[in-house]
Amino acid sequence: MIAYLKGKVAMIQMDHIVIETYGVGYQVNFSRPDKVRLNEEVQIFTYQHIREDENTLYGFLSAQEKELFIKLISVKGLGPKTAMNMFGAMNVETILNAIETGDVALIKSLPGIGAKTASQIVLDLKGKLVQVSANKVSIAQEAKDAIDALKALGYKPNELSGVEKLFGANPGKTTDEYVKMGLKHLLMQGR
Repeated sequence: MIAYLKGKVAMIQMDHIVIETYGVGYQVNFSRPDKVRLNEEVQIFTYQHIREDENTLYGFLSAQEKELFIKLISVKGLGPKTAMNMFGAMNVETILNAIETGDVALIKSLPGIGAKTASQIVLDLKGKLVQVSANKVSIAQEAKDAIDALKALGYKPNELSGVEKLFGANPGKTTDEYVKMGLKHLLMQGR
């Protein structure tokens, strides 16, 4: 099985990209073509789906996305194409949160997901995605705590929207590091 590909993006289409690695172009089904650029060096985590009449690579920007994808396709009635469409319509954190909170209506709103499949996803995966989401939850919580601290210092929510984006682009920091980063950003914006 091909765990990941590292190479140059040779082609971008609506539902797939081609990654050139050592002179070989690998076609990878990819739900977020807006996240890569032509000729950019990338590392794409892959899942190889093999059937009698098909050998397809599905690509992901993170190991977390790939792990969630594998869990999703283990649900009865949910195939890889439908799971990929889910990633194209919604980010990983939102999907994880919807499953963990049992938000069947939100899951049902995703392309190709009916009421029965949405209920089955929640039934099969709720409470089983802790290891998939462990890193993101702690990062998100630290960033959230930093936002709360900045609000306590008198900053308004509309002033903090740029700070939230900055935190999202810089995962793995402590709450104190996020607060310092946020203050620096806000001071440069000329509050």
